[in-house]
Order: sequence, then structure tokens, then C-alpha cells
Amino acid sequence: MSVSAPGTGTSARASAAAPLTRDLRRSARRLAGIGVIVMLAGAAVLAPAQPTVGTDAQAGGAGAGAGTPPPNAAHASPAPPAHGAQAHDAVDAMPAAQMREIMGMDDDASFGRFVLDRFERVDADAGFATAWDAYAWFGRDFDKLWFRSEGERRAGTIERADAELLWSHAAAAFWDLALGVRDDFGRGPDRRWAAFGVQGLAPYWLDVQATAYVGEQGRTALRFESEYELRLTRRLVLQPRFELNAYGKADPARRLGAGVSDAELGLRLRYEIRRELAPYVGVEWRRRFGATAAYARAAGDDAFDAELVAGLRLWF
Repeated sequence: MSVSAPGTGTSARASAAAPLTRDLRRSARRLAGIGVIVMLAGAAVLAPAQPTVGTDAQAGGAGAGAGTPPPNAAHASPAPPAHGAQAHDAVDAMPAAQMREIMGMDDDASFGRFVLDRFERVDADAGFATAWDAYAWFGRDFDKLWFRSEGERRAGTIERADAELLWSHAAAAFWDLALGVRDDFGRGPDRRWAAFGVQGLAPYWLDVQATAYVGEQGRTALRFESEYELRLTRRLVLQPRFELNAYGKADPARRLGAGVSDAELGLRLRYEIRRELAPYVGVEWRRRFGATAAYARAAGDDAFDAELVAGLRLWF
């Protein structure tokens, strides 16, 4: 048996593998070259085209670029605003009335409103009646002219009614002072009064009116009114209301006694079809006191009435 010299088998295997290694290296270099070519070609295709500046302008619009607007022509920036003395001169040259009209910034404009707060049919023990309570105002933020009226008509005649013409001035936040005249008419002789008082919005959103009156022959009177709007839903509103009247001296011709004469407490539920238009239903309790109650009993009326009401509230 023959024995090979040490290292002879290893050299033979290395000699046999050398051609294979050279082939693999050549293939790797070819693949790397192909990859570089592909990457350069892809970059050339994906790169955005660079416009040639001045070509169309130099050509005078001839050739393929003739009549083609610049890329941003449709989105040209507006002219810069005027600054400095030029802007101040333009503002100073504009009349104040024109500026208010253009900008809608008239802080002292005149405006007004008419409110028919209650126009209702009343079902009471003495029979059916029609009652109203309305007011209107016109003026500016600090000074307004007011007209107020309320009353009741029964069996074709006006039982009681009054009308007031007042000037109001804003004395504090949410509060106005009022000064004017009042005329009472209906059953009995007419009475005229000088009126002065306060009206506004008390804490917890209570609408309050307190007015004192001075009339002929030393007559005096006081009226206090308050109401509140409780919004149950966006359209359903519950409105409690309270009114108190007092007189300094008796007036038998109009069935009024001295002191606290009468008080009214009402509760109305309205549905706002629109904010300006709302039908309602409710109940009102009326109580007469002292000599006024005695005059009512003598005329066949009750000192206390519970009345059902249905009516309409509107404003514009």
C-alpha cells in the first residue's frame, strides 16, 4: 500500500477549485456594473425637468414655448399693501360716516324693538276677557324712548288700562333710570301721573321694573314687576311673572283703596315656533287687598281670582 506525501491532497483540491473562484468573481463584477447602470438610469427618469430660463423670452415666443405662461402665472401674488404715510393718508381722507358704513363699526347706532309680551284670552269667574301687555323702545345704547301699555277688556268695555311714555338712561351695567308720564283710562275717570323709576336685570336673570308715580290732588302710586324665563328646551320656555300695585290714597271712583291694592302671580308655558312668535298657555292668580277688595265685593266680583289664559307672544 502506497502512502502520499504530506500536503499533496490539499494542493490538488485547491488547484481544482481555483477556476470556479475566478468565475464567481467575474460574475459578481458584472452584476455590480449592471446594478450601477440601472440606478443611474432610474435617477435620470425620476429627476424633475429643469426649465430653461430665458429661452422663450429670447425666442420672442417662437417655437414650442410660444404663448405658454410662466408656471406660477395663475397664482401670482397680489400687490403689497400700502404702508407708512400712504396708508395713513388714505384713512385720514375717508369720512367717518363712510368708514362706519364700510366696516360696520357704528358703536352708537340707533335701533328699536316692539314686543307684544302678552296678548291673551282670559277665562275667569267674572267671564271671558282679553288682556294685553306690550312695550316698544327706540334709541341708542345709553338713551332710549319707551312706550309701555297694559290692560284688560271685558264685555265690550275696557275695565282697566294704562299707557306710559318714558325716557331711559343707562345708569349702571344692566340698569336704566326712567322718567316720563302715565295715563290711566277705562272704568272711572282718567288719571295722569308723572313717572320715575328703575328697570333692568337683577342677579339670577330676573327682569325687574320698579316705578313710582305722582298724580293730581296729591295722589301717589307704586308698581313693581318681575319676571323670569326658564328655558326647558330650545323651544319650550316657562315664564313666571309677579306684579304688585300700591296707592298712597284711596280713589273710590276707580275702586282703588289706599295701601297695597292688588297683586298678580302668573305662570305661562310658551312654545317658540320662532324666537319672534310663540303661542302659550298658563294660569294667573289675582288677589285684591283692603279697601280694593271691599270695592270688588260690592261690585259683585271676588277678591281672589284664578284665571286660565291662552295667548300669543311676538316681537320684531
